[in-house]
Amino acid sequence: MSPVDLSIICIYCLTLPFIAFFLSGRQDSVSAYVGGGHDLPWWVICLSLVATETSTLTVISIPGIAYGNGLVFVGLAMGYVIGRALVAWLFLPHYFSGQFSSVYQYLGQRFGTAMERTVSITFLLMRVLAEGIRMFAGMLPVAAILTAMQFPLPHVVVMLIIVGLTLFYTLFGGLRAVVWSDAIQLAVYVTGAAACVFLLFHHQTAQQTHMLVHSARFHLFQKSSLFFLNPYTPLAAIVGGAIMSMASHGTDQLMVQRILAARNLPDARKALIGSGFMVGGLFALLSLVGVLLWARNGGRSLAEVGLGSSDELFPDFIVHGLPHGLAGLLIAGLLSATMGSLSATLNSMTSATLLDFSAFCAWMTRYLHVRPLAFARLVTLVWAAILVLAALGFSHSHGPAVVFGLSVAACSYGAMLGAFVFAMFVAGADVRDVLPAFLLTLVVVCCVMMFVHPYGHVIAFSWLVPFGVVLMFVFGMVSRQIRRFHA
Repeated sequence: MSPVDLSIICIYCLTLPFIAFFLSGRQDSVSAYVGGGHDLPWWVICLSLVATETSTLTVISIPGIAYGNGLVFVGLAMGYVIGRALVAWLFLPHYFSGQFSSVYQYLGQRFGTAMERTVSITFLLMRVLAEGIRMFAGMLPVAAILTAMQFPLPHVVVMLIIVGLTLFYTLFGGLRAVVWSDAIQLAVYVTGAAACVFLLFHHQTAQQTHMLVHSARFHLFQKSSLFFLNPYTPLAAIVGGAIMSMASHGTDQLMVQRILAARNLPDARKALIGSGFMVGGLFALLSLVGVLLWARNGGRSLAEVGLGSSDELFPDFIVHGLPHGLAGLLIAGLLSATMGSLSATLNSMTSATLLDFSAFCAWMTRYLHVRPLAFARLVTLVWAAILVLAALGFSHSHGPAVVFGLSVAACSYGAMLGAFVFAMFVAGADVRDVLPAFLLTLVVVCCVMMFVHPYGHVIAFSWLVPFGVVLMFVFGMVSRQIRRFHA
């Protein structure tokens, strides 16, 4: 590794925690720690949402997917925008009318604490699995790049460095530090990706331009006879992507926590809808890297250029195709993506624990003889340790890691979205119908993902959420009719 690259990485890692801590201001209460004071600017929340939903998996995987499939993730982003618009107008008024800091408090108000805690536990378990995959898979390319640049570090050391730096500003700055650091981190890896696109365009030959013009690499969707197995067909991307976005940005505390930190409902709507367009732009930028690398390699397959998987494409280019300085910026960008998703996860899991299990946390605070804010930071530390253990328990998955991560999250999203729709739009819905339907839907969707593989393929992640929503409604309505029959 060149001294320039190493200097850029070190400067970034040492300065970001202090900048985030400085911007966060003083944290003097649990409410400020997990709620950010509910006065954050909408544009910062918008940037934070994009940074939270993108990780090292996103930055690494999307160029590799675009190498063989074109701009399919941009097509998926079209569904994301539609889903966020629906959340902004249908869900957010309910949340802001109650002044909630945890989205599951709304379910508690509607159905009681049993439902609130069940869904919150589901969120916490899903986050442990999804973030464990993100951390482990995100650490691998960073460690591999450092090794290839003659600066080898063990995987565990890389992970502990990332976790340690992230914990510094997350523990002492709370949600405000997380949101401001997200904005900085997003700027770092967007700048790096944009520089890669510029460099590839600058060195593009006339033959490569001709290949791109006459290729199918700029299509947003795919045609496929395997309808429910391909997430990139028009219906799967737009309808499935919209419903998945409704679940992630309307029912997942990881995302909704940021939205609830806005000053008012109009600001929250601007942040949410704006993030949909921004993530589409980010997907387009990363996809262009993959498409331009395809032209640079003369259209050869990944195997023909000596790569074992699509996730190896971008790291290989960082090591062998970038000049000194820019390579360091991209490595800092990969660290940014991992730190951003990790800090957001830690703070959202802490907020769900403190708010949805408030009675237990109050008892623990008294039992340990600590102040509430100190206990909140202790909870963050505990979740950090659990996430590290979960990450170490994973081996790398087959295929693009980002798709596997989305599939894990999608297992619970359908049931969660169905529960919220029942709460908001089904008059007379009762916890005796919704809670059993929720649990049964979780079991069925997880079994389908793990054991139902038609033609040797898993069900596309973009269809798992609509499938879960439909199941939730069917089970809920059947339970309701049975209860009425026996009443």
